Amino acid sequence: MTSFDPPPARQPPGATRQPQQANPSWMGQVQPENYRPAPGFGQAPLPAQTSAQAPAQRHPVLPAAYAAAPRARASAGMAALVLGGAVLAFVSLFLVLPFVLENTGPGGFVVGFIASLLPLSSVLLAVRYIDRWEPEPKRLLFFAFAWGALVSIAVTMLIQPFFSLAAGPASGLDYRTFAVTVQAPVVEEFAKSLGLLLLLLFARKQFDGPVDGVVFAFTVAGGFAFTENILYFGRAIAESSTPGTDLAVVFFLRGVMSPFAHAIFTGTTGLILGFAARRWHSGLTLLAFPVGLVPAMLLHSGWNSMGQNFLAQYILVQVPIFLLAVLVVVLLRVAERRLTRQRLQEYAAAGWFTGQEVAMLATPAGRRSALRWARSIGRAPQMKAFLQAATRLAIIRQRILSGRDVAAHQLDEQHQLGEILALRDAVLR
Repeated sequence: MTSFDPPPARQPPGATRQPQQANPSWMGQVQPENYRPAPGFGQAPLPAQTSAQAPAQRHPVLPAAYAAAPRARASAGMAALVLGGAVLAFVSLFLVLPFVLENTGPGGFVVGFIASLLPLSSVLLAVRYIDRWEPEPKRLLFFAFAWGALVSIAVTMLIQPFFSLAAGPASGLDYRTFAVTVQAPVVEEFAKSLGLLLLLLFARKQFDGPVDGVVFAFTVAGGFAFTENILYFGRAIAESSTPGTDLAVVFFLRGVMSPFAHAIFTGTTGLILGFAARRWHSGLTLLAFPVGLVPAMLLHSGWNSMGQNFLAQYILVQVPIFLLAVLVVVLLRVAERRLTRQRLQEYAAAGWFTGQEVAMLATPAGRRSALRWARSIGRAPQMKAFLQAATRLAIIRQRILSGRDVAAHQLDEQHQLGEILALRDAVLR
């Protein structure tokens, strides 16, 4: 770990033939006609005041203002999304909070709020684990949580009466069965997933694949379950003659046996939306929304339908579903790492990285080693930024290889390569 300097510049191959290793995993498959080599080292446009100095340097060092250009040009759509989400969450608070307090009372609300923090923590820890490789912007995660905890609850409260009037009589079910097995799964999953659709439409560059879809879906669902748990736990206090016993039972069922239930339901929608987003096709992503709702609603209905044989169904059905969800998350993380490594290897072939750097940037062991080394010289923040910038570069290249909006993504690529060089210099300075 002595140098991050790239090897001498090499021109990209003249042909655009797709190499056999271009598809290292099932995630991010590239069609041969869309493949193109990474730009050769030094081909990214440099500002006039530095391009003249570049031949005298082992690698061009861009000024901070240039490297930060993509961040300075924050998406207007993302800003509108976050601002609009904050306004909607604030307005929803005036509908949701009185409803919860009316059903729990002040004492039940306080106890329910505190008890709900425990299952919420387990979901947020899972989000942090899934999101470690390429962390999402905190403001978008905050939007997702606020949408789930407030806006989706308010949307559910507003839509449910109309849905009940329209679909209840036609279902042929008694009201309670209809409400539990049809109304709640349909309305709640629609309300939660509407936030995912908004994230996909207005923060497209941050919602770039199935991992992002799962991260955002788990965060939305965690917020929804948090508010719902306050209601259930608070009712156990307010409406029971033995509040301690009833709270323990409800907490065990919701906080211990099923803290990830909503996350798994909505996670299927996020997963499908993420795969559609990876194709970078607007029509496909819009079609993926109703398609993604179907498994979420079915899983939700199946959970709510468990009755007298609850324990047997829980063990034989719900536990395997949970284990399958864990397996999917592990496979997503492995595929994400493989894809990152392959895309960075393509930049290494063009002269932007050494083989040592790719191993450092695209493997968990390499990242840990790099951070230990950076801490020893007081450059841990710069190294973290360098690692994240390299991951973003790999994602941008995957967008280019999707074959859509190539020119716009290549401009992002040029800025990102400039940021990579500036961050490398910051680590070594």
